Amino acid sequence: MTCRIAFVLFPGFQQLDLAGPMAVFEVARLARPGSYDWRLVASTPAFARSSAGVEWPVQALPRRLGDLDLVMVIGGDGVDAACRDAPLVAWLRRAARSGARIASICSGSLLLAAAGLLDDRTATTHWSRGRQFATDFPAVRLQPDRIYVREPAVRERQWPELWTSAGMTAGIDLCLALVAHDQGEEVAREAARQLVVERRRPGGQSQFSPLLDLQRPEGRFSALLDAVRQDLRRDHRVEDLAARVCMSPRHFARCFRAETGATPAQVVERLRVEAARAALEGGAHSVQRVALDSGFGSAERMRRAFVRLLGRPPASFRPAGWSAAHA
Repeated sequence: MTCRIAFVLFPGFQQLDLAGPMAVFEVARLARPGSYDWRLVASTPAFARSSAGVEWPVQALPRRLGDLDLVMVIGGDGVDAACRDAPLVAWLRRAARSGARIASICSGSLLLAAAGLLDDRTATTHWSRGRQFATDFPAVRLQPDRIYVREPAVRERQWPELWTSAGMTAGIDLCLALVAHDQGEEVAREAARQLVVERRRPGGQSQFSPLLDLQRPEGRFSALLDAVRQDLRRDHRVEDLAARVCMSPRHFARCFRAETGATPAQVVERLRVEAARAALEGGAHSVQRVALDSGFGSAERMRRAFVRLLGRPPASFRPAGWSAAHA
């Protein structure tokens, strides 16, 4: 059965956000003829101008939504204006009610959030949009350090299946995961091989961002985060962190998330992972020692955090040829 896709564009969309996913479905169709078909659509038909200045021919938003199996919103700098495009937002709401799967690439998730499709659901976006997303759409359970997120359909609430991805290349990971879901692992593996990309990074793998630019010298909590980095062995509970900046725990947690796009616990864990990764790559100590020094308490707890955030266990970050005798 053919999966019929509508790539939703808007003025100022990012070309790579479109080209990467389109290439995945193209090579999947070569491997399994008839598996995918697509069209480019926009609220204003004729042409959509990308942020690079190239105009792409587009059709009008389809009226017969039953003809679509997947609606994929492309990201780009123009997404903020697109969020104010009332006809486009209304069309996305109708598309979600039609039974089609809904997906976004990069900052395209902001448009889904503006349509209310992500309320009370888990999603991700490009790391540079994390603070804006958390502030503008607090009802969304944002996972700012994920490559892509899949939310299953909830039929009794008429919620569609949702896929959101992080940056441009993460859109390729999302689409390879879609191909594996639709056509099987063999087709997804062949698509990855033809594109010369890694065979599907797990969706939980980190974006390897600088944790939403937490190093900003003008950041409200920069001094606090510096103190956390200097003493990672400490528990760093929300109550303790809040007391150090003379705020109530609830007010602190709300302000911290607005500033960083993540919860205090997520940030502390990420700081620990970054410190542990640097220590492991330096090859100075055993895994157990690194786990203690970075505040994880145990090697197993550190391993779980590494797999969740980096997609790899701690031992894989050791220098080539390293052995315990070096510690």
